Amino acid sequence: MKFFWIIITLLSGAFLPVQAGLNSWLGKSLHNPVYASMLSFIIGAITVILYILLTRQEVVWEGVKKAPGYVWMGGVLGAFYVTAIILAFPRIGPALTFGLVVAGQMVIAILLDHFNILVAQQHTITIWRILEVVLIVAGVILIRKF
Repeated sequence: MKFFWIIITLLSGAFLPVQAGLNSWLGKSLHNPVYASMLSFIIGAITVILYILLTRQEVVWEGVKKAPGYVWMGGVLGAFYVTAIILAFPRIGPALTFGLVVAGQMVIAILLDHFNILVAQQHTITIWRILEVVLIVAGVILIRKF
């Protein structure tokens, strides 16, 4: 089962540059990248609603009241991410855009892991994790230079 989730995660990462290219193209077609972001979220919401209906997903609505207010920032951060990528993708290209995305993800992920914030299991920062981030940042620098 773990292998399944590894493949799904790999595919989701592989789809990000494709999504960015499609959303960027939509933004150019509409002459407005923010509207492209909004339409992308609307289509995404419709897709998730269809999935929920087809698979008969259940929800505990009391959880909405119990969830801390800051959890709703996930939607805000998603909107920021999609809009920023739509704007950056045509200006700096897919390789640099997603090199920077991965570098930012790794830096924050390691800090979240280390300080046990929003994670299921804490992982301390090690020299190997620092080296991982240094290599990713070095890769981004190489992409930028060449």
